[in-house]
Order: sequence, then structure tokens, then C-alpha cells
Amino acid sequence: MSPADPSTLPSTPPATHSPETPRTLAVIDVGTTSVRMAIGEVDRQGNVRLLENLSQGVSLGKDTFTRGEIARETIEECVQALRAYRRKLEEYGITRPDQVRVVATSAVREASNQLALIDRIYAGTGLTVETLEEAEVHRITYRSIQPLLQQDDHLRNVRLIITEVGGGSTEVLRVDRGAVAYSHSFRLGSLRLRQTFRRLRASTARLRDVMEHEIHRTLEDFAEQVPRDEPLELMGLGGDLRFAVRELVPDWDPRTITSIPVGPLAELTEQILALGEDAVARQYRLPLPEAETLGPALLVYRHLTEMLGLDHLLVCGANLRDGLLREAVDSRIWTKDFREQIIRSAVDLGRKYHFDEAHARHVADLSQQLFHGLQAEHGLDARHELILYVAALLHEIGTFVSTSSLHKHSMYLILHSDLFGLSQSDLQLVALVARYHRRASPKPTHQVFNTLSRDNRVAVSKMAAILRLAKALDATRSQRVRVVVCRRKGRRLVISVPGVDDLSVEQLALNQNRGLFEQIYGLHVTLRPSAA
Repeated sequence: MSPADPSTLPSTPPATHSPETPRTLAVIDVGTTSVRMAIGEVDRQGNVRLLENLSQGVSLGKDTFTRGEIARETIEECVQALRAYRRKLEEYGITRPDQVRVVATSAVREASNQLALIDRIYAGTGLTVETLEEAEVHRITYRSIQPLLQQDDHLRNVRLIITEVGGGSTEVLRVDRGAVAYSHSFRLGSLRLRQTFRRLRASTARLRDVMEHEIHRTLEDFAEQVPRDEPLELMGLGGDLRFAVRELVPDWDPRTITSIPVGPLAELTEQILALGEDAVARQYRLPLPEAETLGPALLVYRHLTEMLGLDHLLVCGANLRDGLLREAVDSRIWTKDFREQIIRSAVDLGRKYHFDEAHARHVADLSQQLFHGLQAEHGLDARHELILYVAALLHEIGTFVSTSSLHKHSMYLILHSDLFGLSQSDLQLVALVARYHRRASPKPTHQVFNTLSRDNRVAVSKMAAILRLAKALDATRSQRVRVVVCRRKGRRLVISVPGVDDLSVEQLALNQNRGLFEQIYGLHVTLRPSAA
């Protein structure tokens, strides 16, 4: 087991905790080429001080990307590494499940026997592994660099592309003036590249040409679609790039952001690729799994920099474990800032499909008011509130395809889009709520809906019913209904609208759209004007 970064603090286990003593937390990342652990100390203000950062090479990705499953021997290597980590955690007094979080990324997520690995780890160590979806990786990555962005005036006022080339995939975030505008995971990982093209049995030069072609084929469309109307910066994360910076900028402080010119990065990339894996491991004293990924990863960073027309690359030391520690300290995933980032991403998607933005935003606001007014009736939480809001924003994007069956087209477009911060299961709920904003009510025979759990089926029906009411309240598309007040009177729900005398159009639309609501909530809906 070796330190993952030269800035690692000395491993001095803390003394017995008292109420005034900072609490200690740990996060473990079961990655493509290694299992890494970070241990941090949290003070009363919520600030995290890194105590120790450890890494143990385990080539999970080599198995997954060549044979589709993780070999039994590799699983046992992983268990042994985690057992060693468990002993280290006990030294720090980290013994409760709420003090440690263990996550796995693409190498485990794509393995056909991922459940066998997760169950074996639990049986052998008592640790529960959580497999992260791509959207969760993007969210955590953003949280890891958020403090740096908040402290840097330049980065807050440019279009910033954040990328990390992992062993299995390349994660990309586009942040426009501090707001996440795009996120995507490309199946272009350094180890995936190495393992896929190694089977060609071609010369080193031929393998290099094939890798470069694959990099361009995968990233070309993305690079061409990045708007160039504002200053542009590219920031790279990841251990391979941190190695490159330590070679090119020996006095670099990983807690800061540095810049490296493309020229020196290209020269170092050529040297690494020319040496071969074994020679790289010997010359730079790297574990073989890290030596295998180094050349392909640097090649991706270099080409992406050139494709964006940049002459330099920003690098920071933030990593997935930093974001995990931040989330462990602040368990409120649905924070105001995070919600705003998701909503911005949804608005950008709506603009892509030329939606009626004024109407969509107003229906979303009315949905939110109804959600709050009906809290006692639906019993849903803040996550569902956000899902309803996003579904309301996007419920009509299907008109981009056709006005006929637009609700079904909306569902399809949402399901096949990237929305920052929403997991695949969240995206399914958004798509279904949008799909049921009109026409047929949810049925067990409907695709996607019939795959949900009972709780999620009920939640979709409740949210879709609210969306139908909100849409009816802006039937004129004039946004004249600004405020709604909900009151329950026996078996009736009375929706009062201050400041609008004539609600005949809205009442007609409500009569046509209240069926699902009355079916799900068991309340008859009445609309009436009221004094301002």
C-alpha cells in the first residue's frame, strides 16, 4: 500500500474523541486500476483536513474491459486491499458505517458479476460498496472542484471545460460562468483504450495511430460544439495528469491550480508512449497498473487541448475522494446550489429543442406552488419536488419532433439526454412525469412505467397529476395566473387565484385535465378567483 500523493499528511491516528474533538471520516474509491482511500478530519465549521490518502493497485478494469467480468483472483486482491484499509480505519477509530463510504465506478459498474464482487467484499470486510452511476460521478466531481472555482475570479467568468480521463471513461463537464451547462461520460478510458487495441497485435506505431483515431472519433463532435463566444479554459483532473505536472512543474502545490503549455505536455506524452509500460514503470518508479494507463491518458488530454484550440491546460489536484468527503460532511445532496445547477441544465436542454421557455418556466413555478400547497396530501420529499420541476420545464420538448404524441416524444428525448446531477433512475421519473402531462393515465402495461417499484409508480402518478393542474392554470400561455392557494374542504380541493377575475379558460382546461388528480388524490378540484 502506497501514498497516492506526495502531499499526504503523516498518518498519526487521532486520540480518543470528545465532543469537542473533530470527527473523522473516510471514503474509499474502488476504481479501474486501484483501490484508494482518503481519511479526513472535520472541524465544527465543516472544514475538512486530509489526514491520509492511500492507494493499492488492483486491476479490476483489465478484467472488465477484456472479458466482461472480474476474475476471482482479482476479486480476492480487492478484498485483501480493503481488509488492510479496514485495519487502518480501526486505528483512526472509524468503526461505524456512517463514518465510511465505499464507492465503485465504471470497472465494477460494467462488470457482469458486479454483485458477486460487492457481496464478496461485504462478506470479507463488512464494507458495503455503492456503485456510482455516471450522473453521480459528475455531481461528486463538481463538488470536488467547487471550492476552487469559488475562490478564482477568472474561472468564475469563463467557459470552463473540466475533464478527467479515467481507466474506463472520460468524464466531461462544461461550466459556463460558474453554472454547469453540460455533462457527459464518454467510453474512452485509458485502460479501455490499452486493452481494446492490444488485441490487434499490431506494432506500437500502429496502436498509437488507432488510439489517436479513436480519441478524435469520440471527442470531435463535442469539441466542435463547444461555443467559442467567450474565453475558454480546459481543466484536467486525474492521477495521470497529476504525474505529468509533477514532472513538468516540480514545485507544484496540489492544493492550487497550475497551467502547463501544450508543447511540454506533448513531449512528455511522446516519451511515455515510446518507452512502453514496463520501461515507464521502472524509469518513473510507478506501479505497473499506473504505467499502463499513463500514455493513453496523456494522449487524450493532449488531443482534447489541441481540438479546443488551446495552447495550455489547467490542472488541479481535486479528485473524486475530495467530492465524496464534501458530501460526507454535508449530507444534503439537494442543496440550493445543486438544485440550481440541475435546473440550468434542464433549461439548456429545453433551449436545444426550442421549447416555449416562458410557458415552461411558468408551469414549473405553478407546479412547485401546488406541490407545496398539497404537501399533506402527497407526502413526497425535496427530491420529488425537483423531479416535478424539471419535468414541468421539459414536458413539451417533444414538439421538436412532432406535435402528434408530443408527450411520448418528450419522454424519449429526456430518457436519451444528459441532465447534470440526475441519476438514471431520477431521469426515468422525470421522463415519465413529462410523458403523463396529458392524454392517457399511467398504466401497468406502459413501457418504462411497468419497470418501476410500487413507490415510484405512485410518486409518478402524484407528480403527473399536479403537472396537469399546473399546465391547465397557464392554458392561455400568458402567465397571468401568478399565485395559487390550495385549501382542502372535505372531499374538495379549492384552488384560489388572487388577482384574476375571469378564469373561464383555465376552468375549461382544468375540467379536461383534473381526472388523474381526482383519481389519485380522491379530491374533487374547484377553481375560483379571490381578492388580491
